[in-house]
Amino acid sequence: MKYDYLIAGCGFAGAVLAERLASQNKRVLVVEQRPHIAGNVFDHYDKHGVFVHKYGPHLFHTDNQTVVQYLSQFTEWMDYQHRVLGFVDGQLVPIPFNLTSLEKLMPASLSQSLEKKLIAEYGMGKKVPILELRESGDKELKILADFVYDKMFVNYTAKQWGCKPEDIAPEVTARVPVHISRDDRYFQDRYQMLPKQGYSQLIENILFQDNIDVMLNTPFQNIAQVDQTTGKVTLFNTPFTGELIFTGMIDELFAFKFGELSYRSLQFHQENLPQSQFQPTTTVNYPNDYDFTRITEFKHISGQKIDTTTIVREFPQDYVRDDPEKNIPYYPVFKDGNEKIYKQYQKHAEQFKNIHLVGRLAEFRYYDMDDIVARALTYFDEQFNH
Repeated sequence: MKYDYLIAGCGFAGAVLAERLASQNKRVLVVEQRPHIAGNVFDHYDKHGVFVHKYGPHLFHTDNQTVVQYLSQFTEWMDYQHRVLGFVDGQLVPIPFNLTSLEKLMPASLSQSLEKKLIAEYGMGKKVPILELRESGDKELKILADFVYDKMFVNYTAKQWGCKPEDIAPEVTARVPVHISRDDRYFQDRYQMLPKQGYSQLIENILFQDNIDVMLNTPFQNIAQVDQTTGKVTLFNTPFTGELIFTGMIDELFAFKFGELSYRSLQFHQENLPQSQFQPTTTVNYPNDYDFTRITEFKHISGQKIDTTTIVREFPQDYVRDDPEKNIPYYPVFKDGNEKIYKQYQKHAEQFKNIHLVGRLAEFRYYDMDDIVARALTYFDEQFNH
């Protein structure tokens, strides 16, 4: 079979680009090293009949109508508003921190005083970054900012990224919000919903095109080789004259010639319990207690009515390429000279017009689901839709 495009990776980036190219009568081969499609958004029924997200909870939210319109060709939707609680000082309180959190964690007279000051200075319904709150001229608001930072953010982030609290970059701190409202939803985007049949079915529907072939359980390097000097690709031991779209780790594609980039990985400890419900909401964060960062109970997502429930505890860890327990890269780590190394790979890749890098790992940047769908659609229009 002669292919026009070879795509490495079967998550949102690879699937959307495959569908768009197939719609232009291009022949596409998608190769995926895992035994399933859908990448990290893969979902399925576990052996107890509970519908779970294998790689942690994925909640679709966006303000991008173009992304919604595109995906709606391949799925129906069900409404879902995500809510997160944090275990702080022995209580479960809404995260991000809001006026309800304030009431639960502060004495009544102090919380009422702080609420009035927040509304007067910033306005009801506003989101105030911690950094801005710390710069307030009001001593009590500064104390509140420090409280939220210490109790709900700093230790959680240190666990998530494997660093000391004092090493957390100020630009990360600046994004921590205080919500001056009682809206306890985790997101406030215009569209908040889930694919009615799940993400795996959504990706399958995207890929179910006459011009797309998919190979699972197949590491890219097992069937294809890239000449590090010329960028020429060999597929099945034959010169490949089409173009390569790579969504995996950019350093792996180029044989780590400039060194390894750093990533964070995760361990998911899943447990089925003989009870109908374990916790009051989908996700509970544990910023200051235990080694795990959060517990997710999947029945809150699906709305299933079943006698048992499945939860998962999430343990962040360093990515280690040769350790099968730690060799799934989830997040690029933006420190320790990684940006400089990535720029070397990026410059190297730019000389090869037949190689395209799209996705969180290939571009070494963080994308939400809606962002990566938007990125894939835009990349197709800019590079291939002529």
